[in-house]
Amino acid sequence: MVIREKTDLFLYRAHVAIDNALTFVEIQTYLNQYGYTKIKLQEGQKLYNIALEACQKQQQEYGQQMSSTETVNTMWKKAKESYMRCVKISRVAFKNNTGVARALGLNGERKKTLSGWLNQAKQFYQNALNDPEVLKKLTEYGITKIKLEAAQNDTDDLETASLMQEKGKGDAQNATQFKNKALTNLQLWLRDFIAIAKIALETEPQLLEGLGILERSS
Repeated sequence: MVIREKTDLFLYRAHVAIDNALTFVEIQTYLNQYGYTKIKLQEGQKLYNIALEACQKQQQEYGQQMSSTETVNTMWKKAKESYMRCVKISRVAFKNNTGVARALGLNGERKKTLSGWLNQAKQFYQNALNDPEVLKKLTEYGITKIKLEAAQNDTDDLETASLMQEKGKGDAQNATQFKNKALTNLQLWLRDFIAIAKIALETEPQLLEGLGILERSS
């Protein structure tokens, strides 16, 4: 995209030029002589509408992405609290059982990335819930099967939310690409239109100004 001015200003200029060209018959009379008929002007209007909607869609997608990121962060904080409580208690319960400690992934630091953290948490809950002896031992420390399943659900919900977040990122990127293409198409049309309008209305500067076109415009 080669637009250098702010998008809002560019869209405003395009709207003024196209809308006024379609509104004022006197301007149309001059433009018709140079091939800019009502039909051709409506083509420009369509490009403007597409670009405007694309900009609005992009803002919507990025707004939704921001909301999903906030949701994931909130859910991750909650899931971390329940998970770390279970891990700390498990480290005490199985301090002399290296096999269980390995199966539950109790050793080492917790992963900093969401994907890495999810793998650790899923490993813990999966292996803890599938081993009756582990469940029995944890119950002695107040970590019942019901509590483990509730904590596991928090992790599963977080993973689902993170997948939706990633989809949102892709949607926002696609919306940006579509917006850039739509703006470029409009810019190319408007550039030619302005060049012809300057020629067609060369002797009518007040009409040219009515399109929002000044001599310094490019």
